[in-house]
Amino acid sequence: MTREEGTEPPFQNEYWDNKKEGIYVDIISGEPLFSSKDKYDSGTGWPSFTRPLETGNIVEKEDSKLFMSRTEVRSKNADSHLGHVFPDGPKPTGLRYCINSAALRFIPKEDLEKEGYEKYLSLFEKKK
Repeated sequence: MTREEGTEPPFQNEYWDNKKEGIYVDIISGEPLFSSKDKYDSGTGWPSFTRPLETGNIVEKEDSKLFMSRTEVRSKNADSHLGHVFPDGPKPTGLRYCINSAALRFIPKEDLEKEGYEKYLSLFEKKK
């Protein structure tokens, strides 16, 4: 999926309705890409996010396939095809990162430390 630049079926993928807290990383490289804090139900059937967790791990490229102009989203280090970004998302960014579950691995907040992503634990701490 990530190498063939395909799109998985909507509502038939692993993370479209995942509501657990944690982060999403590139399935190949493990580079952090998105947080559950920025995930929302876009109604499209794919995991959707308002922003990347680490903007430096995301590369945007013009995609003119399928007779339309879209912005493809790829991971920087693995060069995995992740999905597309659209300007129709909610506030605060107005963006919708529409991502293929097959390109992602989900790390639940309780596993962040043991998986080597402890720096992201603070995202899920309760504010006093």
